[in-house]
Amino acid sequence: MRSSHSASHEATGFSWRAIRMIWPYLAQYRARIALALGCLVLAKLGSIWAPFLLKHAVDTMGAGGAAWLKAALGLVAAYGAARFANVMFGEIRDTLFGRVTERAMRRVGLRVFEHLHGLDLDFHLERRTGGLARDIERGTNGISFLMRFFVFNIAPTLFEILVVAGLLAWNYGIAYAAITLVAVLAYIAFSIVATEWRTTYVRAANLADSASNTLAVDSLLNYETVKYFGNEAHEAARYDAELGRWEEARRKNRLTLFALNAGQALIVALAMTASMALAARDVSRAQMSVGDFVLINAFMMQLFMPLNFLGMVYREIKGSLAAIEEMFGLLAVRPRVADRPGARPLAVSGARVEFRNVAFRYQAEREILRGVNLRIEPGTKLAVVGASGSGKSTLVKLLFRFYDVSAGAILIDGQDIREVTQQSLRAAIGIVPQDTVLFNDTLLENIRFGRPGASDADVQQAVRMAHLADFVAQLPLGLATRVGERGLKLSGGERQRVAIARTILKRPPILVFDEATSSLDSKAERLILEALAEIAHGHTSLVIAHRLSTVVDADCIAVLDDGRVIEQGRHEELLAAGGAYAALWRNQQT
Repeated sequence: MRSSHSASHEATGFSWRAIRMIWPYLAQYRARIALALGCLVLAKLGSIWAPFLLKHAVDTMGAGGAAWLKAALGLVAAYGAARFANVMFGEIRDTLFGRVTERAMRRVGLRVFEHLHGLDLDFHLERRTGGLARDIERGTNGISFLMRFFVFNIAPTLFEILVVAGLLAWNYGIAYAAITLVAVLAYIAFSIVATEWRTTYVRAANLADSASNTLAVDSLLNYETVKYFGNEAHEAARYDAELGRWEEARRKNRLTLFALNAGQALIVALAMTASMALAARDVSRAQMSVGDFVLINAFMMQLFMPLNFLGMVYREIKGSLAAIEEMFGLLAVRPRVADRPGARPLAVSGARVEFRNVAFRYQAEREILRGVNLRIEPGTKLAVVGASGSGKSTLVKLLFRFYDVSAGAILIDGQDIREVTQQSLRAAIGIVPQDTVLFNDTLLENIRFGRPGASDADVQQAVRMAHLADFVAQLPLGLATRVGERGLKLSGGERQRVAIARTILKRPPILVFDEATSSLDSKAERLILEALAEIAHGHTSLVIAHRLSTVVDADCIAVLDDGRVIEQGRHEELLAAGGAYAALWRNQQT
């Protein structure tokens, strides 16, 4: 079963599950984490000790006498050293832990990427690429934010508050510690309550952000279609409507942030005023020195400055936890098509392919194939023809095991493809699809994608065999020419020849041609057919065809209608039979 997960990136409760999910990726760096935490403690000790040095410097300057200047300068130097130690140990801490965080982000990102490629076709047809990419981006960034702010900001600040409160109580009385603790607790409580109240608006802004990003990516990926129909203004209007929702959500988000910040500032101001008024009273009564007054002021500022970010950090940490959980939720999605336990690699000898009583349905109420029986003998070519929607391309998806058959079996050299590894199955099959989509890279790398370890010489040979050499020779950069997004800088025929070159380079024993010439003009089609005939020689080939003229040389032609094989035979035999194939042939000749 598929795991569903919300599109929201906020959670209503503070969940620690995300931290448990991340820990295995951090655990191998225990020594580095321990060193980073040691630097954190040293940095905090410098931060706590600095106000005491400042106090003694102020009191020394106020004491007068011949030696006061030397002592005061020494204390000021020590104060500077403590501040420097605070910053320096903090930088060392960040540097040490940065490697841990970055490696965790890399490993998690790679695992999610590999998992997504392992999911079935249905998952990717149901998901929208822009939103999925943003989910992964937020999840990996969430790991960085969580580690940086929670581990090295919130937790150390709370530790420092407790230490400072204890020092204030010990040195100046319980009243100062009480003011500090009450103010901090009030600040934290208000920040949490206000942030929870803001969650709805933050979630709305995130959803609007994802929606606008998804629409933009989807529209730009379909740039050519937008141009065909002259719908730039329509797409811009749709995008602007999404941006309008984002703008409105951001406006409400900003207003709630103003309320949060104002409330926090009021609590800080009241606490600072109360503690300083109390200190001023004690100075006037000679119960404490001016240095003590400065120390208390420094401690209060030191405590509340990092807390100024608490509302933002709390919300972002919650968002990070939710984003991390959502990204790990992708890992929880189980593919419907998976290697069975103990699946072995496909062993290809003759490359005989058999569809044995195959039935298939995408949904329970919609049957696509019904009892299909087809056999392709080693080294022969089987063509499957029929009207659109008859189930021809579904045969290809089943052969590649993008879906599993609902009934029956597909066998290669007698092996049920459900019993072998998907990797070995797909390694044995090459395809020239109807619509060849290329990567936004060079021609060389797009062809080399057929066999990533191939040498340049192997690629050049594949280029020649695919009748692509003349075209490449005309390009100023040759094979180093970039083909653009989805290969749109190339014509349909050029993209098809790149697909043929890829397949030649792969050297599979089984070849599939899925309406490979249906969108080409007659000249391009002739060139492609010549190339296909060359590379198909001696291979087991399955050809899905719309134009019957392209498959007259097939060893066997099967006519598919409404998911059933209604005729099989050679071209001449089927014409002589005067059945469905003969009718199709007559229709295409007129």
